[in-house]
Amino acid sequence: MPALQLNKTHVHAGDLVKVISGNHRGSEGKILQVNRAKHQVVIEGVRMIKKHVKRSQEQPNGAIIEREGPIHISNVKLLEKATRDGAAKSKNEKSEKAPKAKKATKAKAPKAE
Repeated sequence: MPALQLNKTHVHAGDLVKVISGNHRGSEGKILQVNRAKHQVVIEGVRMIKKHVKRSQEQPNGAIIEREGPIHISNVKLLEKATRDGAAKSKNEKSEKAPKAKKATKAKAPKAE
C-alpha cells in the first residue's frame, strides 16, 4: 500500500480555468502547477502574494517578490484543456470516430429433406 495516495484531478498543468468561488472569484488563468496531495492548484496571475527573500548573491540587499499562491482545486472550473501531443481535445469539441462496422452474420441454409 502506498504511503500517500494521490487523487485524480479534473484539471492539469496548462489548462485554462476560471475561479468560481473564494476571494478571487471570476479570475481566469492558466494552471502552472497542481499539488494533488494537498488538492491545490497554482494559477497564473491569481492570488498574488508577497514573499520576503533573504540576502543572497542574486539579491544582495534581500527583496520582496510577488508570486502566485495556491488555491483549492474545488474552487476552479475547467474552461479549456491544454493540448497534449494532439491527443486531448477541448471540452466543447467532440471526437470524430469512424462508425463501427456491423458484425457479419452467417445466413442459415435451408435443410434438405
